[in-house]
Amino acid sequence: MSDPAHELLAWFRTRQRAVPGRREADPYRIWVAEVMAQQTRIQTVAPYYDSFLERFPDIAALAASSLDDVLKAWEGLGYYGRARNLHRAARELMRDYGGRLPEDPARLRALPGIGPYTAGALASIAFGRPEPAVDGNVRRVLSRLRDLEAPSPPVLDALARSLIADADGEAGPLNQALMDLGSSVCTPRSPRCPDCPVSASCLSLERGTVSLRPGRRPRRELPHHDIGAALVWRGSMLLIARRPEDGLLGGLWEFPGGKVETGESPAEAARREVREELDVETEILRPADTVRHAYSHFRITLHLFHARWVSGGPPLAAGPADSPRWVRPDELVLYAFPAANRAIIRRLSRAEEAPHRHPGQA
Repeated sequence: MSDPAHELLAWFRTRQRAVPGRREADPYRIWVAEVMAQQTRIQTVAPYYDSFLERFPDIAALAASSLDDVLKAWEGLGYYGRARNLHRAARELMRDYGGRLPEDPARLRALPGIGPYTAGALASIAFGRPEPAVDGNVRRVLSRLRDLEAPSPPVLDALARSLIADADGEAGPLNQALMDLGSSVCTPRSPRCPDCPVSASCLSLERGTVSLRPGRRPRRELPHHDIGAALVWRGSMLLIARRPEDGLLGGLWEFPGGKVETGESPAEAARREVREELDVETEILRPADTVRHAYSHFRITLHLFHARWVSGGPPLAAGPADSPRWVRPDELVLYAFPAANRAIIRRLSRAEEAPHRHPGQA
């Protein structure tokens, strides 16, 4: 008779992937790895993981750092809410738990950014608790194993717990085995069923429904927005502003601008947004760049314009934490920007290598 839990554990002992956080004993390092791996390819995570832990080696260091520092270390990984929540949770841990992650799954779930999956992963991998950790890979493995088209979270939770109960106290390795199996063998397309350690127990394989499980959600057409933004020059200085922390790309810096409304041009939108949001009057000079970028739920075309400061806004001597503020072009690399703005900064840096008069200079 097949024994899926022990077959998975035996397979995992010889086939586990080399991923950030694997073989770590420190719950903090496991936590960082799990958060970084959410919605991000492992190959992308690896270099960020090492540099982040070098910069913030423990919960105390993370909590003591500024949000700007944390976002800058995260820059390029995307889904910046993860970084903000890590920072908030670190401060809560210092305040309420003596700088240590709690072992109790309910207390873990009460921390910012820790949902059922991350709480289960931490509880089982870091603390050996018999808790399930159902991510997308695990959902697919369990759905095929029991031939379920659209299993609910409670059903998946129950299936995972039944496997954990047979794992002889090895909940962490079992959860990681399920994750690895879904990532490397039981893939969404072209699964390698002959290489699967639990193929003898797989009802979908037996019934010929592997390609149908789990049922795929219909793909939505991503909405598109045109954005008008401005490189506002005041002599040789540029205006940047920080996005609100509780919104999209919260806490990141940007060149000011916003959505193009019906009936206005991108240049008019840029001038209007800078005036309404920052109380700065500008004169639009000429187009600077056009950048297309796709986020998870929408796409944008960013129309950027060189503009000259006319009046309003912060003093030139604003402090480093103030928003908005004036900076030299070579200082832009010190701030965390969204991906679309970073493309512009790279081009600005190349342009800065040649001597010229800044667009905003008379």
